Amino acid sequence: MTVESKYVSVLMPVFNQASFIRMAITSLLCQTHQNWELIIINDGSTDNLNESIADFLKDIVGASGSGKTTLMKLLIGNYEPKTGSIKIGETNLRNINPHYWRSKCGIVMQDGFIFSKTIAENIAISDEIIDKQKLFYAAKIANIQDFVEERPAGFNTKIGQEGSGLSQGQKQRVLIARAIYKDPDYLFFDEATNALDANNERTIMENLAEFYQGRTVVIIAHRLSTVKHADQIIVLNNGEVAEQGNHHELIQKKGIYFELVHNQLELGN
Repeated sequence: MTVESKYVSVLMPVFNQASFIRMAITSLLCQTHQNWELIIINDGSTDNLNESIADFLKDIVGASGSGKTTLMKLLIGNYEPKTGSIKIGETNLRNINPHYWRSKCGIVMQDGFIFSKTIAENIAISDEIIDKQKLFYAAKIANIQDFVEERPAGFNTKIGQEGSGLSQGQKQRVLIARAIYKDPDYLFFDEATNALDANNERTIMENLAEFYQGRTVVIIAHRLSTVKHADQIIVLNNGEVAEQGNHHELIQKKGIYFELVHNQLELGN
């Protein structure tokens, strides 16, 4: 499959063939607004961040300002690295049509936008004709049936501009449902559950566990309860990959991740 315009003759990755998909990240330098930010340093080697990512759950943790959201925006194509590369399969991400790449991704960012439309239209944002089966499934996974059913118009309830009339937790659940409805190959969550209470978060994470099967999932989180079941956790510190491993391995190291967990336990999180 090829793409047109400036992407002519670029071979597109075959996203549904698990054995073909690999993501490789080399040292990246990008410009965010007016600032240059060094986001990944690995001595020029891609080995540590070169993973088979079919049916793979990768979490990114770190203190505020460590580069987590910048890395996420690089992965989804919001930022383009000035040096270094991100590859999907054997194809550099910059050579993949951004519209095509986005069509394969379900994204929930901290600054996700709620439109002045109905709840259903906000979830099925890309469809003129809403698939009710997908809508109800997305609502179930995102655990939004309760507040939808409380409203006389149900899914046809009009939401005010930027989500007025909804709590922050309800907005996040609508955004999660939007990503689920899209049925993507890749899921990118940036603090997608940070406004949820513990019960809602637990329910949604349990629901998502089944949905994750056969997909690539990248999660950024401060609340470490959302990341401890990941196949691999990447700990960023000042733009560098400081630690990698699963929850058990990183706890045994008693490094930065251990301190993050210890601090959250002390704070009652």
